[in-house]
Amino acid sequence: MNILETDHWCALLPPEWSADYDDDVVRISDADEVGEIEVTTLCKDSGMVTSSEITAMAKDESPEVGSWQRSEIGQFTGVTGSFLDEDTHVQEWYVSANAVLLYITYVCDAENAGMDDAAVIEILGTLVVAD
Repeated sequence: MNILETDHWCALLPPEWSADYDDDVVRISDADEVGEIEVTTLCKDSGMVTSSEITAMAKDESPEVGSWQRSEIGQFTGVTGSFLDEDTHVQEWYVSANAVLLYITYVCDAENAGMDDAAVIEILGTLVVAD
């Protein structure tokens, strides 16, 4: 496993997955390029991110998701939902820990939906807040 470390969070990546940084977005992909995880980090100026703030942001920012479910990934909690956009499967998470909010997407061709689910959940399950 490789350690992916940012200023606000860390995760473990299996050897076949790699990450690159583009502005404030971390892109994580596997060697076979089936899909891609993108993680955008937002930080609240003061106080902790609340579950009602997460739910409101998810509904406002991602109206195409019909139903949100509670989600716990690593040290982060929030909501997750998915939708089909033409031929693209999109899974989204809005999760937080303390003052850190992560907006995470996993995108792949609709025909490949489900192929990387286990690996994506394994990676996201290792998320921890950075020291």
